[in-house]
Amino acid sequence: MSPTDRSLGWLLRVAVRLATGASARWIDCTPSPRQRLYFANHSSHLDILVLWSALPAEVRRLTRPVAARDYWDCSALRRYLALRVFNAIMIQRPDHGGTLADAARAITDTLAGIGDTYSLIIFPEGTRGAGEEMGTFKSGLYHLAKRKPGIELVPVYMENLSRILPKGEYLPIPLASSISFGKPLVLGEQESKPEFLTRARQAILALSEE
Repeated sequence: MSPTDRSLGWLLRVAVRLATGASARWIDCTPSPRQRLYFANHSSHLDILVLWSALPAEVRRLTRPVAARDYWDCSALRRYLALRVFNAIMIQRPDHGGTLADAARAITDTLAGIGDTYSLIIFPEGTRGAGEEMGTFKSGLYHLAKRKPGIELVPVYMENLSRILPKGEYLPIPLASSISFGKPLVLGEQESKPEFLTRARQAILALSEE
């Protein structure tokens, strides 16, 4: 990352903290540079920036978010932020102009992008919702966990972001928000995809009640 990219990243982190007041809570979990998959609810275009900013610097440097190509690659500014500031892994979502082959390629490309070093930020709903209610999880989180046996999966609940930047709006409304990191879980050896995705979703819902 160049000095310009680092400076812009710092300005974005300051701006998002001023706009959202986002405070991080680590519940039965401590920050660590070890490789993890952070999976979170998705209700705002601010989600990547807020979650990325909430990580301590030594963790953030080793963490890459998954970014939807149909949104982040549609302008030079978004592409620059995704690739140069967030170091994101761009994927084509199958329900946004992609195919099943694109979905399989997204898993392969994501695993190649994190290797054995980087952690990952992923939003298992696949697309942002219109409000606070969380949608069902797509299968990507399961396939990533299956291909990385034993990796820690950290549930993350982000509160109030859909009100700070509602769907269809471009300017944030200053409101308080919080980010809760929960107890890591792992995919069980005999756990089925539906069982795992239900358990993972429930881990985020439980954080919303803390």
